[in-house]
Amino acid sequence: MTRFIENLVEIAGDYDAIVLDQWGVLHDGKTPYPGAVECLTDLHRRGTRLAVLSNSGKRADLNAARIASKGFPEAWFEVVMTSGEALHRDIAAGIIPERRFYPIEGAPGDAADWAGDLQGVLACSLEIADAVLLMGLPDGDTHSVAQSCLDAARARDLPVYCSNPDRKSPRGGGYVTSPGALAHTYAEAGGTVRFYGKPHLPVYQALSTALGTTNLLMVGDSLEHDISGADAAGWDSLFVRGGIHAPDFAQGDLAETLTRLVGAENAPAPTHSIKVLQ
Repeated sequence: MTRFIENLVEIAGDYDAIVLDQWGVLHDGKTPYPGAVECLTDLHRRGTRLAVLSNSGKRADLNAARIASKGFPEAWFEVVMTSGEALHRDIAAGIIPERRFYPIEGAPGDAADWAGDLQGVLACSLEIADAVLLMGLPDGDTHSVAQSCLDAARARDLPVYCSNPDRKSPRGGGYVTSPGALAHTYAEAGGTVRFYGKPHLPVYQALSTALGTTNLLMVGDSLEHDISGADAAGWDSLFVRGGIHAPDFAQGDLAETLTRLVGAENAPAPTHSIKVLQ
């Protein structure tokens, strides 16, 4: 049965480290959520080990800098792991057979920044690519260009590597479509999609190894990604109701609403739940 709590400090001492999602927990893409900076300031002062696990197609260092720009100093976090970082590491290690990726990115230059020292990994056209790298989408765009690219990739039976499995993300009080939405559509049409990030187990295992423990608490706002992935990894979870599911909790009984959502998402019940990070 899920335990409803008021403050993260109530349970922080039960874990070797606390792992935090980024969007929907720390910030909305533009500004930190009220109370989030104060909460982590308190935990850091208490000596709590903190880490970030984010479904971001960008590298870990860029996300650490972005988090810092929102008021969360990099020094607070022992590890910042992103799905984009995990994919980059596997390509560098030769684990992935494809070598040339045609990128779909949120902004020009994102893919080049992600590739870094991976020489020749980005294809300049879909015609010479071995696979598609679906890492980001422009905010507020209709995504018709990205969809056309994916349609052409499907015609060639190219695999898609999706380094952001989220279907939507909070942005300044609203929501934007995330790469996962297009990737799932691609898969439903019969295409091959390889997802990197939550809820898929490898990214949890990588972070657990980096922290040297499995006694971890995953704090997230997505039942599909954060909570399901933590359960599969054997971690406890703290579900933040003020993220992507905030409209569902605007009225009605908390426990009944959570039970309904868990059933609708085919997700495990979270270990704990909190309104917002505080």
